[in-house]
Amino acid sequence: MAAASSRGNHVWVGTDTGILKGVNLQRRHATNFTPSGQPRREEAVNALCWRAGDETQILVGCADMTVRHFNTEEGTFQSQRHCPGGEGTFRGLAQADGTLITCVDSGILRVWCDNDKEASSDPLLELKVGPGVCRMRQDPAHSHVVATCGKENALKVWDLQKPEQPVFRAKNVRNDWLDLRVPIWDQDIQFLPGSQKLVTCTGYHQVRVYDPVSPQRRPVLEATYGEYPLTAMTLTPEGNSVIVGNTHGQLAEIDFRQGRLLGCLKGLAGSVRGLQCHPSKPLLASCGLDRVLRIHRIRSPRGLEHKVYLKSQLNCLLLSGRDNWEDEPQEPQEPNMVPPEDTETDELWASLEANAKRKLPDLNQIQGTLQTRKKKKRPGSSSP
Repeated sequence: MAAASSRGNHVWVGTDTGILKGVNLQRRHATNFTPSGQPRREEAVNALCWRAGDETQILVGCADMTVRHFNTEEGTFQSQRHCPGGEGTFRGLAQADGTLITCVDSGILRVWCDNDKEASSDPLLELKVGPGVCRMRQDPAHSHVVATCGKENALKVWDLQKPEQPVFRAKNVRNDWLDLRVPIWDQDIQFLPGSQKLVTCTGYHQVRVYDPVSPQRRPVLEATYGEYPLTAMTLTPEGNSVIVGNTHGQLAEIDFRQGRLLGCLKGLAGSVRGLQCHPSKPLLASCGLDRVLRIHRIRSPRGLEHKVYLKSQLNCLLLSGRDNWEDEPQEPQEPNMVPPEDTETDELWASLEANAKRKLPDLNQIQGTLQTRKKKKRPGSSSP
């Protein structure tokens, strides 16, 4: 049953309670997968990525510094690898040429052997990319190239085949109009397709474009959106704009060629933690602290397509890239099998209905009791 329920899932979401949730949007149903059978906050899912090849295996980075391999065809966790080193949670997870790439808050980037037979407790490579890392992202066109950024940790691009020095190190913008240093707080990175440019979003609501080929190391374009920190970003299918989300649940599409706002999306009620666009369809998946997975249509007509409440705070997501997922027939559900989440919901509503059916004391009876008490006289008292 687990294998059948995992094959048709369109989105995979990592939660703060250590659950990997597979969501079927047509059925509006989520299936829980945990390695130990029970949710544990010590195993909170902080990073997700596809394993090399097709979308049959997911690498799941957990808070206990373990990377687990999940098979989407069978719906089971097949193996795991402990990746110690540094402090904090995973800020990035990737795979390249049979190796596993991890990066944590404290700035320790390590490359591990991803072969179960040749697995060793020692990393193949270790880099110190600077403390306060917020994101490590792999270049889709060159799997051996990664970028890192963070708080007071400027954007850097690393070639893991030549790891002695970063191939690009961004320079902070010029001082403000009071001649004060501008603080650095890059939250997310994306590589632009067909070029060497990168785009970042900051905790000071800025979107910046960097060009490693140009002589200057400062941003070649900068745009601002809103008043709150930007927490997540994704490229649109056309590759000419990005969609950013902030701590107040606001989503906006920004054209990074001209630095102008193209439109906004509504519906979120909490801080945005994960964003991903479909590679060929005008669809955006988003998740955050309001515990709801949403699928928006980002082209005319803009609007909300799907909305699924998932009961846990959501940290990250993976959107399936297959083209025909909206046209797939719905899988018939076995009549005697009730999803565990539906059972929990039914029990909750049953308890609420039971509380509502409790009879309140009769108002007439209360008034009669009060009048009887008024008529009783205390001993020795006289009526006026």
